[in-house]
Amino acid sequence: MKIAVAGTGYVGLSISVLLAQHNEVWPVDILPEKVALLAARKSPIADREIEQYLAEKPLNLHPTTDAAAAYTGADIIVISTPTNYDPKKNYFDTSSVEAVLALAGQYAPEATVIIKSTVPVGYTASVREKFNNPHILFSPEFLREGHALYDNLYPSRIIVSCDEGTREKAEIFAALLQQGAIKEDIPTLFMGFTEAEAV
Repeated sequence: MKIAVAGTGYVGLSISVLLAQHNEVWPVDILPEKVALLAARKSPIADREIEQYLAEKPLNLHPTTDAAAAYTGADIIVISTPTNYDPKKNYFDTSSVEAVLALAGQYAPEATVIIKSTVPVGYTASVREKFNNPHILFSPEFLREGHALYDNLYPSRIIVSCDEGTREKAEIFAALLQQGAIKEDIPTLFMGFTEAEAV
């Protein structure tokens, strides 16, 4: 599958490396220096497993700043852009997620879009409506900084939200995460959007 991953922080980079073992993965970042490091198979973040996999594993990885090239023809788009929380305003800045959702609608309207950024409860349902896109799902992350790839290789659980119309898409994404992991028999849960966000 062709998979685009928006954002190359701990979440995006660990997911990119995990999925690039068996798929064509296009990590997208707005910072050319991060993309250049990845193209040279060097990690822009401190994570032992990511550094090791970039250096040693045959990964099908195409880091880029070109959103159009990454998203066009993508089967799956994973959004892992920063959504910084402002405690004073009690507000998540989800503008970067919505920028990617707009690009996804433009370049890959049929792609399954998986939000992995931290978002407020109720967000996935609201953007599905706002962007008139029934292919948007949410999948929470349970990662530690510095151990992000390890935690994807040995996940405590996999959770993907869906409704009746997107259950198959959710199962496909969960299967890709399982395929990239080392741990076997990973507890995998499918639930509603709001429930998954609350988790």
